[in-house]
Amino acid sequence: MNGKTVAEREAAGRAARERAKRSSHKQTGELHRDPLKLLEASSEGRVPNLVPLRYGRMIVSPFTFFRGSAILQAHDLAQVPNTGMVMQICGDGHLLNFGGFATPERQLVFDLNDFDEVAPGPWEWDLKRLVASFVVAARHMRYSRGVAEDLVMTVVNTYRDRMRQYADYGALELWYDKITFDRMVETALTPEGRRLIRRGMEKAAGRTHESMLEKLAHRDDASGHWIVRDAPPALFHVHGPNSLYEAEDNWLTFDDWRTLITPTYEAYLKTLAPDRRELLEHFALQDLVFKVVGVGSVGTRCLVILLVDHHGKPLFLQVKEARRSVISQFFKSPPFKHEAARVVQGQRLLQAASDIFLGWSTGPSGRHFYFRQLRDMKLSVDLELLDSTLLAGYGRLCGWAMARAHAKSGNAAIEIASYIGRSDQFAEALVGYGFAYADQVEKDYDLFVKAARSGKIRARSDEDMAADFRV
Repeated sequence: MNGKTVAEREAAGRAARERAKRSSHKQTGELHRDPLKLLEASSEGRVPNLVPLRYGRMIVSPFTFFRGSAILQAHDLAQVPNTGMVMQICGDGHLLNFGGFATPERQLVFDLNDFDEVAPGPWEWDLKRLVASFVVAARHMRYSRGVAEDLVMTVVNTYRDRMRQYADYGALELWYDKITFDRMVETALTPEGRRLIRRGMEKAAGRTHESMLEKLAHRDDASGHWIVRDAPPALFHVHGPNSLYEAEDNWLTFDDWRTLITPTYEAYLKTLAPDRRELLEHFALQDLVFKVVGVGSVGTRCLVILLVDHHGKPLFLQVKEARRSVISQFFKSPPFKHEAARVVQGQRLLQAASDIFLGWSTGPSGRHFYFRQLRDMKLSVDLELLDSTLLAGYGRLCGWAMARAHAKSGNAAIEIASYIGRSDQFAEALVGYGFAYADQVEKDYDLFVKAARSGKIRARSDEDMAADFRV
């Protein structure tokens, strides 16, 4: 229990400025490291045939490179002083790791939605990754320096103002707070922004398990089971002719997919509340495929399980490998016994509402996995559709969502609000940081491209790899 008065907590927040002045946050530090070695280290343990695809997705632009290289920024953030105000942070809170999804009550909300790197760390590390992503994205979209500066000021000052509001919330009031799409419509500053949000609501409503079934699977007449269609390299059966596993991979020692997944699935059920376990009793396993996801996660083991109930209604569960967080690699904290439990517990703490089927398990070869629904009413932003005004509106949403997550996670809204204060000093420092770090991203990207051209690393596109399977 925190027995300090509000005044004492405000004083503690201001005192943290002695450890890290607000103006100091513009610094990136002296960065003497080989980005390729760090990236190669983060590729270890992935499916070898998919590492070139990971690099192929990263090489598209400095922005995709930034998305796939969270390990670099975590390393770099550890080189400069921090506030010492530590809590569970997202660890990879760039602008595309936010989005819309449905709560258990089927209410659409906007929130952080990727927690692979969640771990204890200084709260400002999340904010620095977010502002750097806006600068890198703004440059990618050919916006002026002034537009990029305004974006960072918008994100950080929204975070500041929302954190000050949350500092006045009671504990339960904060716990129940959600950024619903209805609230987003009310706070949107332009008619176009309101129109985009409403269109998003309509789109999300159609992204259900049933809408995916006919697109992804077909019914096998002989067995009566639903079978997911191979679409390599994005989707393929582990034991099938389109598998991207190599012959020596230990997963191929399991003779079929049921042997591979059944013990893992049964252990996962034990991490759920009894009513969720009861609900899953209504579903029968149909098929299992490997899914290639995202940019930074490419090559980690990720599976999709298709189940149906007694009416043939589908449920798609994603089973994603959890590896050591890049945050915990560079910020000392007690080790986690189970990396997937780390992800699940961090997600439940940071999100306003979490998936009813969120749980974890230990899989084949002792790997750690977490389970969640696949795509159920999920929605992400398409940056190419946003002009600078709409991008600023999206920045306000990201700043708001991050403030809400941190206020809930660390119970430190009072301290953070007092540390930042009411002026623009902290935001101006992060403008400096965002531009300096975007410069570093571009330098690292250039080295990465040269390494690919020289053959030091191998980068292949989705189209290159899909062509391997065309007859």
